[in-house]
Amino acid sequence: MIRSIGRKGFTTPWPLLMPSSPSLPYFQVQLIRIQIRVPEFEWTTQKGFHLMNFIVNGLRAILFGLYKSVFLIKPKVLEMVIMEIPGLLFFSTYTLLVLFWAEIYHQARSLPIHKLKPAYCIINGVMYIIQIGIWIIVMLEHSPGAVIVAKLFFSVVSFSAALGFLIYGGRLFVMLRQFPIESRGRQKKLYEVGCVTTICFSCFFIRCFVLALSAFDKDADLDVLDHPILNLIYYMLVEVVPSALVLFILRKLPPRRISDRYHPIE
Repeated sequence: MIRSIGRKGFTTPWPLLMPSSPSLPYFQVQLIRIQIRVPEFEWTTQKGFHLMNFIVNGLRAILFGLYKSVFLIKPKVLEMVIMEIPGLLFFSTYTLLVLFWAEIYHQARSLPIHKLKPAYCIINGVMYIIQIGIWIIVMLEHSPGAVIVAKLFFSVVSFSAALGFLIYGGRLFVMLRQFPIESRGRQKKLYEVGCVTTICFSCFFIRCFVLALSAFDKDADLDVLDHPILNLIYYMLVEVVPSALVLFILRKLPPRRISDRYHPIE
């Protein structure tokens, strides 16, 4: 069903808005639940992860809702910026999970962890700087080659994320398997790490492959006005469904912090 809104002649495919929308309240509610559970911690990786997921899926829902309008934006570079920002934020969101796993692995192996967060910030910072540089080149040169470079760069970024999940997810999984069978929570953690690693590796690898293919084959480009359904399926596979599955698997709240103070029985 297509419903008209706004100016005359402009239609928004509302079904495209729906896939991201149902998950948005969940991200917000989960973030609030975590804050209520551990209010003494101002900010944690888990809170940041949920907040960034909320932002990414919110932006993607808006883009789905304004699908036709986005592809009519001129100049081309502005359209690229609008389309690529959610993907860049998606990378930052899920590499935050890689960082969290890397910290767990390094602590368990008694390895230094003080360089992990700076490395995360540097990698993401360099990625955004390079991407901004590519946008500037596209704006100045208006050449198809610059657009190809942009897609290939995004493909490399996606591949690096997939590799990060494969390395640290794999290491954490192997480490957990080495724990005694009777260890409390071992099986559950194995399930969580294994599933999340598989889901995230798959979604980033699919994105890497599709972007690399579309860089050299225009018919494979899904970010065009002519392929709304394929565009929907693509982003469902590489963003919406993986986000929903990961957040469902990692839905457990952090344990309540027990106060050290003595509370007499009244």
